[in-house]
Amino acid sequence: MLLATQPADFRQGIDGLAALCRSRLLGEPRSGVLFVFINRSKTMIRTLAYDGSGFWLMTKRLSAGTFPYWPSSCEAVSPLAPKHLRQLLSGEPA
Repeated sequence: MLLATQPADFRQGIDGLAALCRSRLLGEPRSGVLFVFINRSKTMIRTLAYDGSGFWLMTKRLSAGTFPYWPSSCEAVSPLAPKHLRQLLSGEPA
């Protein structure tokens, strides 16, 4: 699982996020790795995954508040353990 540390433009769909994986994150979206993105206002998270026959694009949008503990880094992408994703989704520090 790879976490994009910088916000992504969520007006992009599957193709735009897949292109972002290749260009900015230097990853292959069809590799089976889960790519996790956040929007600029930190109110939505999107994950992009390829299952061998097609892409999945999953979204979580908060009804109130933000994801306060999204990591920031000079690196464009950061490895992430499933446990840490659960913490980020629940609003806990990873």
